[in-house]
Amino acid sequence: MHHARDDHGSPVRLLAAASFLLIASSFCGPLQAQSQKVEGASAGIYTCTDARGRTLTADRPIAECSDREQRELNPSGSVRRKVEPTYTARELQEREDRAREAAIVAARQTDERRRERALLVRYPNLATHDRERSEALSQIDAVAEAAKKRIAELGEDRKKIDEEMEFYKQDTSKAPGALRRKIDENTKSVAVQNRFISEQEDEKKRVNARFDEERTRLKTLWTPQNGGNPR
Repeated sequence: MHHARDDHGSPVRLLAAASFLLIASSFCGPLQAQSQKVEGASAGIYTCTDARGRTLTADRPIAECSDREQRELNPSGSVRRKVEPTYTARELQEREDRAREAAIVAARQTDERRRERALLVRYPNLATHDRERSEALSQIDAVAEAAKKRIAELGEDRKKIDEEMEFYKQDTSKAPGALRRKIDENTKSVAVQNRFISEQEDEKKRVNARFDEERTRLKTLWTPQNGGNPR
């Protein structure tokens, strides 16, 4: 009977070794392919347009586009994510300053629109605005008229005082102190009323200026497209 040899280099050993290598390669092949597939899926493609208008691509973040936004793409070409620019401390401060200024401007615009809406609600048309102007001026005129009436009363008082002073016209220093105080108080009171009337005239100018400014703004708000009625 013929027996298989198991000494070094025997056909049995060679056959066993070949079988092992064949089995191992059958397992390693799919594993290596799967590993390459996973590795390929995780690798991204970076793209951007540099300062010169060139479209650049690379397998890592692009240094030429560090100051601008980059896009990381999937192998399919879809956007995986956007990579923000890298900024220096000065650039970050400038960005914050610009954002702050933009927020202030936006707040002012919002406040302005709110005031315009309130103005339009208060004065839906020209007649309403003119009527309120007239009422405001009438109130000022009424105050001024009261001051003028008071001046007229002080004038009558002064006539009486002057009549009393007739007795001392040769030497006014001999007039009683109470009478001289009446003259002084009357003069000061007339000055106060005249100053008050002057202030009312200034107030009328301010009121007219305010209504003129409002009317200029309202002319735009009274257009049909803004829901206004100019009449």
